[in-house]
Amino acid sequence: MTQHHDAQLDFSRSMSYGDYLQLDAILSAQKPLSPAHDELLFIIQHQTSELWMKLALHELQAACDNVAADRLPAAFKMLARVSRIMEQLVHAWDVLATMTPPEYSAIRPYLGPSSGFQSFQYRQIEFLLGNKVAAMLKPHEHHPERLATVRAAFEAPSLYDQVLRLAARRGLTLPAELLARDVTQPWQAHETVEALWATVYAAPEKHWDLYQMAEELVDLEDAFRLWRFRHVTTVERVIGFKKGTGGTAGVAYLRKMLEVVLFPELWTVRTRM
Repeated sequence: MTQHHDAQLDFSRSMSYGDYLQLDAILSAQKPLSPAHDELLFIIQHQTSELWMKLALHELQAACDNVAADRLPAAFKMLARVSRIMEQLVHAWDVLATMTPPEYSAIRPYLGPSSGFQSFQYRQIEFLLGNKVAAMLKPHEHHPERLATVRAAFEAPSLYDQVLRLAARRGLTLPAELLARDVTQPWQAHETVEALWATVYAAPEKHWDLYQMAEELVDLEDAFRLWRFRHVTTVERVIGFKKGTGGTAGVAYLRKMLEVVLFPELWTVRTRM
């Protein structure tokens, strides 16, 4: 039998669990627009994903700062955490996948043109990971403060840019134009960078920090690919090949996103090892 005699039960003058977590605000933030039973699932799945993305951004931005400042142990811990957050985001789709096409069709008219691709936090994650697409700033122009946040991620060096600058500081050879490149452009695979990673993998004990960083990046991209793949599979399961609510091609658009490679040389170098 559970004993409660030592537990504090009166919170009239002190902070409770619900107070600390702001549960009144969080649990009152679900406002279904349709009479459909399943809309609550749809809202909560996306809201919880946005909370995980908020934490992923917190960790990714700090990891970039730590790499730039040569504080690698802290960066490794943060990147490992982001990979685990990605796993949570992957499993979130498992719950949404219990929604059948008729159940989604009952709420779809109430969603208007809102769509996940408009997520400003997801866009910041994409930008920090190096998938820079200037057109993706436009969905946020109606909200100046949000636009400024997304633009800051767009204009900042990506995580991969910071890692390559780190490699140059460690004495590995990189062309000056790569280090001074326009970081608002998506990364283009470069033979010199593949050669750099080949050097690191050939002598891990000599380049241990970069060796560990390489594996953290591969782990992160692996997890990110799973998240994207689970997304496209769930969308296909729930809406088939209908257009997305935001006007995208739906599944076709998401499948195209599967082709984006964030850290290409870390994958191609494996062929030459």
